[in-house]
Amino acid sequence: MEIWINPRCGKCRTALTALTAAGVEYTVRRYLEDPPTAAELEQVLERLGLEPWDITRTDEQVAKDLGMKEWPREAGERARWIGAMAEHPVLIQRPIITADDGHAVVARTPEALKSVLP
Repeated sequence: MEIWINPRCGKCRTALTALTAAGVEYTVRRYLEDPPTAAELEQVLERLGLEPWDITRTDEQVAKDLGMKEWPREAGERARWIGAMAEHPVLIQRPIITADDGHAVVARTPEALKSVLP
């Protein structure tokens, strides 16, 4: 299991605490320091069953500077969204947990977090 975190994020710290308490083995990826590639983002999006705009933090300053709230949310624009997240990882919603069974979640809610716990 891998968890993408920003250590300053409260929801990330909550998720780490829950994983540790459950005795789950996991690796931590500080995605701001070790940004995912566009290919990795594609893979995670497939596992999540989401589109890139579903996991983009559009209230971040860089998103505002890029005008992302006005970007089309359609299949032809996926690469543009993914490219922006790869270039500016602060745009990626967190925490993202990829489980060994192939499923992944954006663990922002207790329910999503529980779905990856044993």
